[in-house]
Amino acid sequence: MEMYIGEGFEGNGVNASHINIMIGPRSGVVGQAFSSSLASPSQGHCPFMVVIKPNVPAKPMTLYVNKAEISGELHGNATWGASQAAIAKAVTEALLDGTLPAEAEDEWCIVTANWVNPAVTTSTRFTTTTTAPAVRPFAQRWANCRSAARLLTPCRSSAILSTPQKPEEAKWNTSTWATAA
Repeated sequence: MEMYIGEGFEGNGVNASHINIMIGPRSGVVGQAFSSSLASPSQGHCPFMVVIKPNVPAKPMTLYVNKAEISGELHGNATWGASQAAIAKAVTEALLDGTLPAEAEDEWCIVTANWVNPAVTTSTRFTTTTTAPAVRPFAQRWANCRSAARLLTPCRSSAILSTPQKPEEAKWNTSTWATAA
């Protein structure tokens, strides 16, 4: 069973972003979580496919689940527009630059649970400085754990991919770190 879990936090105040990510083969538990989440919207929480442009899904297929109920136009734009666009960009870059293995494009999926504060004040800053940087550190940590032979393997020291090796290599708020035992 392959399942990789990551977490990222970036930004300050109401424009901060918090993301939890599960990545793995569609045929495994992440694929089950993907389809269950997509088919089970609840009041105020409507999972949707992340797209790189209208009608073109990010690959690997990525599901966006909002943690906060949408509370207004700006919050909705920051969630459905800016935040999901930044995740699409980060996922696409991770595939194209080799952080994700080639087979991830069509055989894996990603489920993201995303916090966008209902009091967010700007969606432009949110896109460029918050969401994408929150995704990339865990992807880089993941890349450092890769097996040279083939696929990604969990790090020996921790299954928590979000714990950076060195604080200076992290691009997120260090006050949110949890150290792995």
